[in-house]
Amino acid sequence: MPPDATATKKRLLKAAYDEFAQFGLAGARVDRIAEAAKANKRLIYVHFGNKDDLFDLVVANSLEDLAKAVPFTAEDLPGYAGSLFDYLLEHPQVLRLTGWSQLERPDAPQAQVDAYRPKIGAVADAQQHNLVTEEVAPADVLALLLGLTTAWANASPALRSLADQPPWDRERLRIHRAAMIAAVQALTTLPPSTSGSEHGSEHGSEHGNEHAGQPPTVLTP
Repeated sequence: MPPDATATKKRLLKAAYDEFAQFGLAGARVDRIAEAAKANKRLIYVHFGNKDDLFDLVVANSLEDLAKAVPFTAEDLPGYAGSLFDYLLEHPQVLRLTGWSQLERPDAPQAQVDAYRPKIGAVADAQQHNLVTEEVAPADVLALLLGLTTAWANASPALRSLADQPPWDRERLRIHRAAMIAAVQALTTLPPSTSGSEHGSEHGSEHGNEHAGQPPTVLTP
């Protein structure tokens, strides 16, 4: 009976996931992936093409798994941020993979662009229904949300070493999570600009300096 190609592909993808998360695209070695999967190295090229293609597929699959586990809810961005925070805490390899991808694959693969597109559309729709502030463009809303959600995971080890408790202490993470959700809530309910869109674009830098350091009226994660 011939070997099960599906089972072999699954083993190779799992091994590639671990290898790329640890070493990135440049540092990963195809022979290590094959050895970990107990498969012939040649099968990687047969099933997935070259190493770059395999890396892109692994990143796309990890983001697809995340999307299935944490459905995007534009009508409840704070709730989504909390669920995303929990998922990434349990699956830190996802952030490592996306970090390597930004460093080593600066031209965005189409699969990743397509993954963001419906989220941007959902945010725009939520804005039309007054569920999210219209003061911030949909792409910026999503970028800020993701930045807030991953702030602690992406903080430098030097900064985390100065935390008042162990960086990954359960209680400190609970408090950080609550603060993050509050920040996202503020983002979604940002009050209308008092300067108006005309003056905002014309005197943006002046307006920004005038109000630098002043907190927004309402905050949400």
